[in-house]
Amino acid sequence: MSDHVPNEARVIPLRPAAARTPNTAGAAASARNPATADVPVRTPREPWPLHAPRPVPAGPPAKEPLWRDLVGDVLRRERLAQERTLKDVADAARISMPYLSELERGRKEASSEVLAAAARALGLGLDDLLSLAQRELTRRPAPGTVSGRGRSAPTSRHDGMCIAA
Repeated sequence: MSDHVPNEARVIPLRPAAARTPNTAGAAASARNPATADVPVRTPREPWPLHAPRPVPAGPPAKEPLWRDLVGDVLRRERLAQERTLKDVADAARISMPYLSELERGRKEASSEVLAAAARALGLGLDDLLSLAQRELTRRPAPGTVSGRGRSAPTSRHDGMCIAA
């Protein structure tokens, strides 16, 4: 049979006896229940050290604009400027309407073939679409600058990233 005392909780140690650390509460516990004599008592986590101040976030960090968001903004702006529906442009580009919607919302990274088809459906070339997206990128203030004033004067005719198709 077992040496377990009825109406007493049985403690099964998870660590070998050598790995356990002695504790002061163990002596009092062993007087009440010998099975829990060498089970360590969990201590609360140490508080944040007083000599090291806890970092305080200064607000949400400025995010770099994603290329898919920029391209999606351009696609939607061009479609709405032409007063065309998603269905009309998706049919002309031979892509699904939900996929075009996800492209416009920046939810999907489109291949160059899909972007070229969407651009053609809007009467643009791929180079036109990418140039408009590049202009949108340079128009937005860079993260970490205040209203774009922190930027130096452009040294070339391209103020920002230039992508060749």
